[in-house]
This record gives sequence, C-alpha cells and structure tokens, in this order.
Amino acid sequence: MWTGVAFALAAGLMWGLMFVAPLLLPEYPAALLSVGRYLVFGLVALPLGWIDRAEIARLHRADWIEALKLVSVGNLLYYLCLAGAIQRAGAPLPTMIVGALPMVIAISANVRDRQRDGLLPWTQLLPSLLLIGGGIACVNQAELAAPGGHQLRYASGALLALGAVACWTWYPLRNADWLHRHPGHSPRAWSTAQGLAILPLALIGYLALWIALKLGGSALPMPLGPRPPAFIGLAAALGVFSTWLGSLCWNQASRRLPTALAGQLIVFETLAALAYVFLLRGRWPAPVMTAGIVLLLAGVLWAVRIRPVKAPA
Repeated sequence: MWTGVAFALAAGLMWGLMFVAPLLLPEYPAALLSVGRYLVFGLVALPLGWIDRAEIARLHRADWIEALKLVSVGNLLYYLCLAGAIQRAGAPLPTMIVGALPMVIAISANVRDRQRDGLLPWTQLLPSLLLIGGGIACVNQAELAAPGGHQLRYASGALLALGAVACWTWYPLRNADWLHRHPGHSPRAWSTAQGLAILPLALIGYLALWIALKLGGSALPMPLGPRPPAFIGLAAALGVFSTWLGSLCWNQASRRLPTALAGQLIVFETLAALAYVFLLRGRWPAPVMTAGIVLLLAGVLWAVRIRPVKAPA
C-alpha cells in the first residue's frame, strides 16, 4: 500500500511540471508544446526499448493498439487541452478543474471496477472526497473571484480543462485494466511501449503543425520557435520526467493500489502544480489557499486508510 502511495506521489511531482511549462513559454502554441514534449518522450523510449527488447517483443498486436489509444487520448490530447487551458485562463482555474480528477476517477472506479479491486465503502470514501473537494475549492477561491482578462477566452480555457479531465478519467481506468490483465508484464516496459507508440504520432503531428503554421502565414519561427534553448530544455524535461518517469511511477502505483484509491492520489499532481506556480510567482499562497492545501492533504491521508471490501455479486 505505502509503496504504491510513494510511487503515486513521485508521479504527481513529475506531472506538476506540466502546469508551469505553458506559463514559461506563453508565445508557443499549445499544440507545439504537446507534440514537442511527446516527440522527446518517443526518442527517450528508443534506447529504453532496446534495453527492454525481450519484454517488448512479448507484446501482441492488440497490445500495441491499446498503447496507441492510451497515448493518443491520455497524452497528446490531454496535454493539448491542458496547455491550451492554462494559456487562456491562467494556471489556477485549470488546476482546480483538473484537480477534480481524484473525485471523478475514484467515483468512476468504485462503480466500474468494484468486482476486480473490491469496493471502497461509500460511507468511508465520502469524507475523503469532501475534504479533497473543499480543498480544491479553497485553493482557487481568490483567483476565481477575479478572473480578469477576456471572459470568452477565460471560458474557453475552462472548457479545454474539462476536456483534459475527460481524457484523464478515461486513461487511468483503461491503463489499469491492461496492467491487471497482464500481471506478467513489467510496468516499466509498458511505459516504454507507450513511448514507442507515440513517437510516430508526435513526429507526424510536429510536421503537420509546421506545415499548417507556414500555410497560415504564422510569424512563429519553426521548427523550434522564437526561443529554441528554452523550448528544447522544457520539452526534454517534460518528455523525460513528466512523461516517461511519471508514467513509470504511475504504472507501479496502479499495479499496487485499487484504481479508486489510486485515482484519489492524483491530488499529488494538483499540490505539486500549485507549489511550482507559487515558486514561479515568488510568493507564498494566500491563507485560504493554504487552508485548501491542508484539506487536500487531509483528504489523501484519509483515503489511504480505507481498505477495499469484497463487492456483492
């Protein structure tokens, strides 16, 4: 249990980096940030695939199709929506909306996977969900009260963040299904296989975006934009840490924990993202946000105490 929680915490620390990249490169389109990140992920997966070649060779055609589906929705589409949301609405609102993932996934998994993972009793799960929900509301209250900027742009950012939630509600449920059906396969090799699956997608997407920008008369210098060193550095950090290593840690957590519990631990991503954003701003969070962080942590600590019970047939 606690090993799984530690892996989920590590994944959250890695994934929190995703929320600051669009703020550091606001002049870059969200699509370019997305395909650049996953192009690096695919390139990193090449030597790792050679190391795990024996394990990779055991994957069948159906496994590769599943990996392609997972990376298309849970990686490319998810980060496209998230980066676009952050650039349109700022970091706090998308962080709040994506921060609802623990509740959404926990409820979905408790309904969907109770026969496989056991049922987390609703009476015990409810306090954790309420604490996490209250924390998410608190950490964003001040900035939601005065969003600023163009309201239509702000609303479009909220819609994109909801799209990111839909993508990442589907991904961990489906990914956990594969891991539970294939206990003899290594989570590390499965992370690498997803990287290999996304490489051609990211390469095609990068070339297509380059052509589209040129045909559209965009002034953005391609292929690396106006700040190549910053773009390459951030893409490399996101590709290695937020994607491959984060995926590896999450697969390890998913192997050890019930999906409903693992889903709640995505709250570590929200906490990490908030910490990174406030470090970037160079100031401490407001008291109401601090209270929200305490509620989030209390919800997580409550959740890890719950043990699944056998679900009725």
